[in-house]
Amino acid sequence: MRGAWRWSLSFLVAAALFGGASRLAARVFLTQEQALARAFPAPQTSERRTLFLDAEQAGRVEALAGSPLRRSVVPYYVGLLEGRITGYAYFDTHLVRTLPETIVVSLGADGRITAIEILSFEEPEDYLPRERWLRQFDGRRLDDDLSLKGAIRGLTGATLSSRSVTAATRRILAIHRLFVAGAASGEQKGGGEARQ
Repeated sequence: MRGAWRWSLSFLVAAALFGGASRLAARVFLTQEQALARAFPAPQTSERRTLFLDAEQAGRVEALAGSPLRRSVVPYYVGLLEGRITGYAYFDTHLVRTLPETIVVSLGADGRITAIEILSFEEPEDYLPRERWLRQFDGRRLDDDLSLKGAIRGLTGATLSSRSVTAATRRILAIHRLFVAGAASGEQKGGGEARQ
C-alpha cells in the first residue's frame, strides 16, 4: 500500500511540474497596455467600450464572418485625438490547436486593418505566425479576399494558426461593420454599448 501511495504522490508531483513547465513555455510578447500604446501612440488617448450582443446579433456576426462567435460581450478600444476618432483596437483570445493565443487587431478610422499583433501564444513556437505573414492583412477590409481561399496565404506547416488568426480577424471586422462603424458615423445598427 505504501508503494502505491508513493507512486501516486510521485505521479502528482511530476504532473504538477510538467504542467508548470508547459505553462512556462507560453510566450508573452506584448501586454495589453503595450499593444494599446502601439495602436494609439501619444498624443492619442484610448477609451474602452463594450458591446453586449443578443443571440440575433451574434448570429448576424457569425453569418457575415463565416465562423462562430463564442462570446456576446465584446470589449474594444477607440483611439481619440482632440475628440476625433483615430482608430479602433480589438483583442481576441482563441484556441489554435488545443492552446490559446491572444491577438490585437488595430483598425484605422476608416475600418481598414492597420496592424495585427500577437500578444501571447501557448502553442509550440513552430506554429507561431510571424510578423511578415501578419503584414498581409494590413489595409484590408472584410470581403471575400480576406480568407485563406482568397488573398491570404496560409502558413506552411501551421495551417491551424493561419486559420485561427484569419477567422478571428473576420469576426472582429464583422462586429465592427455591424455594430461599431455605423454608430461612429451616426447610424444606429443595434447592439447595446457601454463606455468605461
